[in-house]
Amino acid sequence: MEVERAGSAGVTASEVTAELAALEDPKARAVNEKHGDDHGVNLGKLRTLAKRLKTQQELAHELWETGDSAARLLSLLICRPKAFGHDELDAMVREARTPKVHDWFVNYVVKKSPHAEELRSAWFDDPDPVVASAGWALTVERVTKGSEGLDLARLLDIIEQQMKDAPGRLQWAMNTCLAQIGIKHAEYRTRVLDIGERLEVLKDYPTSPGCTSPFAPVWINETVRRQHDA
Repeated sequence: MEVERAGSAGVTASEVTAELAALEDPKARAVNEKHGDDHGVNLGKLRTLAKRLKTQQELAHELWETGDSAARLLSLLICRPKAFGHDELDAMVREARTPKVHDWFVNYVVKKSPHAEELRSAWFDDPDPVVASAGWALTVERVTKGSEGLDLARLLDIIEQQMKDAPGRLQWAMNTCLAQIGIKHAEYRTRVLDIGERLEVLKDYPTSPGCTSPFAPVWINETVRRQHDA
């Protein structure tokens, strides 16, 4: 632990949480709360703090245990993803209730863990839709980076049957999986486009100028067009 703490002069969790409290910005909180997040720390400043602290697994544990969202986001930036055990990660995903903490946990920690595939299978059908969304997010990773062993046709069957009525975060993850199957696997593209057009999930989602709509048919066609033009 002395080696881990050397880069930050033995800073304590209470000192870090006090620094995070000082970074609280009411305007940032108002914006974050619109997206379901309950903190007001600018993420750029949070990353700057993480760079100063460097990797500190024990401190990361202590910050996570505070339950504070900003502290948990920071903990995910300074932890060692491969140091967490299977059961520990399973407990953490059930505690990561806000969208940003959940997203960073899956992307910054679980995807780098040796337990990722085992957890993907365990979480995929979990009765908790937020936990299940983590399983689907890990499945998207497999679809895009190494789909050997995945039954893509079965995934499309599940999406076709369940995505329309799935809760928000789970629906978003399923939709991302649908789009990525259509983008990465041309042999399924016709079926994927048909599913997207019929279900109309996220068809009216507000999209900023210059950004691609998350509506799967638009997303797929635009991405494929760009790939062909590149």
